Amino acid sequence: MTKMKIEITNQGKWHESLTFKLGVLAFMGILLLIPLEMIKFIITERQSNAEKVRQEISKQWAARQYVSGPVLNIPVRTVPGEKEEKPSAYIWHILPETLEIDGNIKPEIRYRSIYQSVVYDSDLRFWGDFMIPDNNTLKNHEILWNEAYYTLGITDNRGLKGKVTMRVGSSELEADPGVRDQEIFPSGVSFPEYQGSVSGRIPFELSINLAGSEGIMLTPVGKTTKVHLQSGWTAPSFGGSFLPTKRTIDESGFNAEWEVTHLNRNYPQDWLGSTFHPEESSFGVDLLIPVDHYQKSWRSARYGILFIALTFLVLIFLEITREESIHILHYLLVSLGLVLFFSLLNALSEQTGFNLAYLIASGATILMITFFTGALFKKKTTTLIVALILVLLYIFIFILLTLNDYAYLAGNIGLFILLATIMWISTRLKILKKDTGNTAVR
Repeated sequence: MTKMKIEITNQGKWHESLTFKLGVLAFMGILLLIPLEMIKFIITERQSNAEKVRQEISKQWAARQYVSGPVLNIPVRTVPGEKEEKPSAYIWHILPETLEIDGNIKPEIRYRSIYQSVVYDSDLRFWGDFMIPDNNTLKNHEILWNEAYYTLGITDNRGLKGKVTMRVGSSELEADPGVRDQEIFPSGVSFPEYQGSVSGRIPFELSINLAGSEGIMLTPVGKTTKVHLQSGWTAPSFGGSFLPTKRTIDESGFNAEWEVTHLNRNYPQDWLGSTFHPEESSFGVDLLIPVDHYQKSWRSARYGILFIALTFLVLIFLEITREESIHILHYLLVSLGLVLFFSLLNALSEQTGFNLAYLIASGATILMITFFTGALFKKKTTTLIVALILVLLYIFIFILLTLNDYAYLAGNIGLFILLATIMWISTRLKILKKDTGNTAVR
């Protein structure tokens, strides 16, 4: 009878053991992954909305600009032989011998609701010269000099402002909308030019005022191409087929220089038809929005389960050391407060930027959980311990978010130190040994 009474008593207390509580908290943590994933989905959706707004602003202003040229285009046609019934027509495309481009980009941020996009006006000046190549390869072709024209490839003609003229030699040519052929560029402007049979160098000069959004790309169509771009934008991203040979970025903006020769490209100085597409070798600069708070909010949400697990461990150790019991419902309320932090962080960052939003959201969450646990334990020392550990936790996560390149290494080092500390603390708690012993008896 005595043995049976002991078994009944122990069975009545199994749900109060530390092992059972740890199991319930682990299951709760798994369930809390659902709201964390929902918050990450909301962040992604808001980021997608911001991207749609940027695209809409670009459509209404002008899209990202790809500028290529100028190119001299001369129609030619084959001379019929004895077996040919009629001639075939082609266009002879000739690229500049030298090309220099100087550009000044004037950025501006446009807003729609809480979203923003960067647009710009630019002043671009082109100069250089053409060299008509030896036309021995076109012996069986008739060159239609009087139908020659120049083209300048532009992605979005809506960005052109004011009159566009091109000086070629002593002539001044006014631009016509669109390109006469789409063998090289799908859109842009054309400059009709009557030329008799010419040889030698043909100097040219061209200036345009061009608006666009997000970035501008230029094509190295010259046998030697030199480009200089400057702007007051402090967060440029250089990209494309070539990076700048020289660049400076400071608080006043950036200056960048490129130099590309025909040996760096995969197309020649002249060809017939649509054999080559120079835009594939374009390079330039994107004007980035300095802070992408959506990406940082999403990255912080990935640490959500870490927030919850560490906070649970703190509360468990406090239970053990203070010999007080915390109800499962209280753990759930604390974890919901931690989950709400990530949604609050994203909502605030849309209004204030990420850093200030993180400070406000983490401060509010720390205060809420600190006062809540203080009301549970009713001891100032315990309340201060919870507050200190939460502060350290949020500082640690913020450091991981700002490190970028070293976040993975720092995170692993931090977690290793944390786990070692927890293991050391657990060996100092006698009640854990007691709980393990009771579990074994059962």
